[in-house]
Amino acid sequence: MSGQTFVSPFHRPQCLAAAASAGKAKLTHPGKAILAGGIAGGIEICITFPTEYVKTQLQLDEKANPPKYKGIVDCVKQTVKGHGVRGLYRGLSSLVYGSIPKAAVRFGMFEFLGNKMRDESGKLDSKQGFFCGLGAGVAEAVVVVCPMETIKVKFIHDQTSANPKYRGFFHGVREIIRSQGLKGTYQGLTATVLKQGSNQAIRFYVMTSLRNWYKGDDPNKAINPLITGLFGAIAGAASVFGNTPLDVIKTRMQGLEAHKYKSTVDCAVKILKHEGPLAFYKGTVPRLGRVCMDVAIVFIIYEEVVKLLNLVWKTD
Repeated sequence: MSGQTFVSPFHRPQCLAAAASAGKAKLTHPGKAILAGGIAGGIEICITFPTEYVKTQLQLDEKANPPKYKGIVDCVKQTVKGHGVRGLYRGLSSLVYGSIPKAAVRFGMFEFLGNKMRDESGKLDSKQGFFCGLGAGVAEAVVVVCPMETIKVKFIHDQTSANPKYRGFFHGVREIIRSQGLKGTYQGLTATVLKQGSNQAIRFYVMTSLRNWYKGDDPNKAINPLITGLFGAIAGAASVFGNTPLDVIKTRMQGLEAHKYKSTVDCAVKILKHEGPLAFYKGTVPRLGRVCMDVAIVFIIYEEVVKLLNLVWKTD
């Protein structure tokens, strides 16, 4: 018996439990996800807003008007010439107010659903990631995105008119609700739900797939922030090519000329009839650049903030 260590049978269950917990993925509490998501969303939009502004301007610049801008560079030049560099940040306040709760709802709902769907080892497969992302996208669309995006598009469209009537975020919101009612902030709800739902379903499907591939058999393997950013950029690119047409329809439905369209389907039919199929991909290049950077930044900041919260906020 010399050289051998005796292990009491009473200790074996504890050893097995320790081994099991060591191989089980750590779950993120929805509360942490909400807080980390909100912080990530606020920082991200401040960095990427100029590309969002250009994308929206190009989508609103319909062929029949005739077009005011020749392309991305021309849009930037005209904006800076007319309003200075600050002009590229017009409408930022409405997005900041929206981006924080949007990302908070998205990540909070994703982790809430994910924690319900994970297997015994705590792993979430790509198909489950898709459905959790879909649920997160629908939740953020209804609770935050639709009203905030409607206000943002009206703000940017208003600033390009000859006589802007909105003096600031709260004044604009008051005017929109006064003249159009609460319904005025919920224009294009169907298109927004479809867009956000498909957006997050695609992104979280790709992100979950890449994470699982990278981690292999070790669910708690650390991922370098740069790798997280790369995975996020890939997920963002996939979502752009997957649903840019929905983004174009949503933007038209939320603009100041939304009254021209009877419904989401009517909007799609009129764009196809009067402008052709390529019109559904207007603003793709600036959107691709913004979304890849957006998703990469959000996932990096989110993951890092969660790590910090795990040190000070014990939820196990």
